[in-house]
Amino acid sequence: MSEELKVPTMAQYMAEGKEPEVLFWVGCAGSFDDRAKKITKAFVKILNKIGVDFAVLGTEESCTGDPAKRAGNEFLFQMQAMTNIEVLNSYEVKKIVTACPHCFNTIKNEYPSLGGEYKVVHHTQFLKGLMDEGRLKIEGGKFKGKRITYHDPCYLGRANGEYEAPRDLLRKLDVELVEMKSCKQKGLCCGAGGAQMFKDAEKGDKEVNELRTEQAIETKPDAIAAGCPFCNTMMTDGVKGKNKEDDIEVLDVVEMIANAEDL
Repeated sequence: MSEELKVPTMAQYMAEGKEPEVLFWVGCAGSFDDRAKKITKAFVKILNKIGVDFAVLGTEESCTGDPAKRAGNEFLFQMQAMTNIEVLNSYEVKKIVTACPHCFNTIKNEYPSLGGEYKVVHHTQFLKGLMDEGRLKIEGGKFKGKRITYHDPCYLGRANGEYEAPRDLLRKLDVELVEMKSCKQKGLCCGAGGAQMFKDAEKGDKEVNELRTEQAIETKPDAIAAGCPFCNTMMTDGVKGKNKEDDIEVLDVVEMIANAEDL
């Protein structure tokens, strides 16, 4: 991460005898995938700008175990989960924010039965909360009046019932929000969930991300907004497959906020 970003670790906080407002769980994609790193940086820029006291685990963070569990390897999942829970509990972590719906869903719903109980929020929910408190102010900026369609991540939407926080943030950017024919409770998967991201495609007539991208393109958007690094990758690939990358941007909601604020 570049030097201008302030990203303290939990170990640093503990050494100073302090406690952050929230732990930012970066996730594998946000840490290692070059495209997803931009989402991580955009989120950190926003947190830095408004003075949110946050920390990361740094090298003490490892995979939540979501891909292992969805692929059917419960033993590996529990090993990964227990390792993380031990670290989180040693720091007495109470609240976690993450930009990955897979991490969000796993820590929120799978960790409690293994001894890891935390308040877990998606980054759009966290920013919506800051906006409601008056700590975050969002204005139109470069996306004002642009046609934007939002793709609901499965693990945020259908699995956890959160549809409005990302849309509320987008509306604050004064965009023209246009919905796909399959949205909210009837949203279509991008094709990466359930560990599908890491395996070869099965036989069929069309890739799932291709179908989902076609639904997005039907709305004639200037940009497709996403709230998940996996969705971002799949929709970006879909847009490239349709040779529309020059016409349609694929951006995480926080990237749009950071771009609008010129951070």
